[in-house]
Amino acid sequence: MSATSATLEAPVRTAVTRERVTQTRVIRSEWTKLWSLRSTRWTLLVAIIGMAGLGPLIATVQMNRWDHMSLGDRLSFNPINTGLGGYHFAQLAIGVLGVLVLTGEYSTGQIRSTFMAVPKRLPVLWAKAGTFAAVTFVLMLISGLIAFLASQGILTQHHVQTTLAHAPALRSWIGAALYLAVLSVLALSLGAIVRNTAGGIALFAGLLFVVPGLVAILPTSTQNAINPYLPSVAGTGILSGTRAAYTFSPWGGFALFCGYTVLALVVAAVLMRRRDA
Repeated sequence: MSATSATLEAPVRTAVTRERVTQTRVIRSEWTKLWSLRSTRWTLLVAIIGMAGLGPLIATVQMNRWDHMSLGDRLSFNPINTGLGGYHFAQLAIGVLGVLVLTGEYSTGQIRSTFMAVPKRLPVLWAKAGTFAAVTFVLMLISGLIAFLASQGILTQHHVQTTLAHAPALRSWIGAALYLAVLSVLALSLGAIVRNTAGGIALFAGLLFVVPGLVAILPTSTQNAINPYLPSVAGTGILSGTRAAYTFSPWGGFALFCGYTVLALVVAAVLMRRRDA
């Protein structure tokens, strides 16, 4: 009887197992958070529709007015740029979502829980950037292929189509997905630096859209000297079917764009480690 009482009175110990934090587990967690947000799905859907639908729409308009185009416009017509023109719209949706991926957690305070689970912090940044970039690349690669094939089918009306067997076309199709994937990391990094949704979106829009517009009002010689170094110009060279004389090579410009993105990501990593959540 005494033995039984002692057993009942003894404290019950439960084994608590804490799994080790690994980069793979952090990536899995960020994947779950990314797809659990309704805003993510809607914004990516907008990017997909823009990328897949704008090219065929432009091709249709151009074929309908082909007989009214000047000889110069016909000779300079580029079926690659027409088919992949949807990236102009897709990059805005991807950029806004890239900022929100990180600033959304800061605005709700969820970032504190994230850093409690992953105290070293930087694995969170790598996981967010890698997951979002991978999702963007796959979706834009598929959307770009749909846009390209559909638009080339429309361009057969006046026999100005091309195929992916043409080296610049293949490079442009894959390059569009690569550009938007790297752009997603750049936008996420800007969001991590600013830690404010409105500020991050404003910084992204200013860098990608406002600055090129301001440069465009400068004298031509000054434009030609500055334009190759702008992130938007350097990055989009890889997906363009033509190359301006004053710009870098497609892969050289893309390398510069990747350099800007790496710099922004490094700054974001340093600030994330130094600042409070």
